[in-house]
Amino acid sequence: MAVELTSTAFMMVCMALVQLMTPGLAFFYGGLVKDTSVLTMMMQSFVSMGVASIVWFLVGFSLCFGETMYFVGDPRTYLGLRGLNTNEALPDQTIPGLLFAGYQGMFAVITPALMTGAFADRFRFKPYLIFIAVWLVLVYAPWCHWVWGGGWLAQWGVWDFAGGIVVHVTAGFSALASLIVVGKREVSEEEAEDHDRPHNVPFVALGTALLWFGWFGFNAGSALATSGTAVGAAVNSEIAASVALFLWLIIDWIHRGRPGLVGLCVGSIAGLATVTPAAGFIQPWGAFILGCAAATLCYACCELRKKLGFDDALDVWGVHGMGGFIGTVLLGVLADPEECADVELAPPSCVNPGTATASMEQLGKQTCAALLAAVYSVLVTLVILKAIDLCVPLKPKHANLDFGEHGETAYHSPVRQYIQEPKKLSGLEATV
Repeated sequence: MAVELTSTAFMMVCMALVQLMTPGLAFFYGGLVKDTSVLTMMMQSFVSMGVASIVWFLVGFSLCFGETMYFVGDPRTYLGLRGLNTNEALPDQTIPGLLFAGYQGMFAVITPALMTGAFADRFRFKPYLIFIAVWLVLVYAPWCHWVWGGGWLAQWGVWDFAGGIVVHVTAGFSALASLIVVGKREVSEEEAEDHDRPHNVPFVALGTALLWFGWFGFNAGSALATSGTAVGAAVNSEIAASVALFLWLIIDWIHRGRPGLVGLCVGSIAGLATVTPAAGFIQPWGAFILGCAAATLCYACCELRKKLGFDDALDVWGVHGMGGFIGTVLLGVLADPEECADVELAPPSCVNPGTATASMEQLGKQTCAALLAAVYSVLVTLVILKAIDLCVPLKPKHANLDFGEHGETAYHSPVRQYIQEPKKLSGLEATV
């Protein structure tokens, strides 16, 4: 098909925006953990840009968007991105096929990185590299193909505009499964009070800003063209994030007795995750409702996991897993009315004519898909991690993960260096 230059320029910007989200996630997560594991956390996000991109180039794109072979895309369809170029679009698209592959590759990069916040301080670097490569093939690729690649869920009528199922449910519930394998963090009595305290709140705010900025490419870009749908997705993203930010702040203020910047930031991310599956199918009032749902329900889920004793360090399940789940389900009741189902007869007010419309049937399909994604992600992730742990131990033996795993520290001080390298700094005793 012919390539439209305006949409091509728009999607190139969106690809860059989504790529920026992974470093943004590194700052967001890095600020939330303690100062002896900040580099490990940031490394796990940054290295995903390498591992996931290689997997995507070799077979990932084909597994997701190739011709259906059994239950996933045929890896030979676009092996090494062959058959894609800069001058021709794929069917029903107006951007170059190679650009579409590049844009979708940014989603594959950030999705496994989302999981890292759950198992903070409990995952060695070498098995992590193996895990994200295998997880992309066995969890992300099938769901991407089924929902976005023309697979059986797409044919059944399940909708996911920008990754509520494909990204947030799979990553969030896989993160929950990882806790069963790696267990709780080992914390001394002296550290018990501080082990959940962010070491650098400005990092958290910076990461939130980068994620929010990049999310416009994530959601609006999922329209794959310069269109009214992209406009609707962008505005809906802003509304949901802003509403969730403010309500989360109020809830946290009531609960803790003081307003906090960290809670404000987490609330905005919950709003963005929740609106993601519905962003291009709903009116602004629907985005407002999703923002309210994100703040109340995701906050409740984060509190619930604490009572249940799950050591999800950065609440990946409560914010991303349940945010994506809630948005996916509510899409069935918040999407445009049935009069928008016919492209030719749809009124101008419709956000995305000819796609998702609200009905009890759609609600049922969305709920079934979200539940299936959650169960599948938990079970397959458990198998993957158990298998890797038999070959390469997952849990580190180092108290200081940054130095033990990478030989680096985020913050240098004579006292800390002496503790970490007493032999190399034997002449330091007099100064400390």
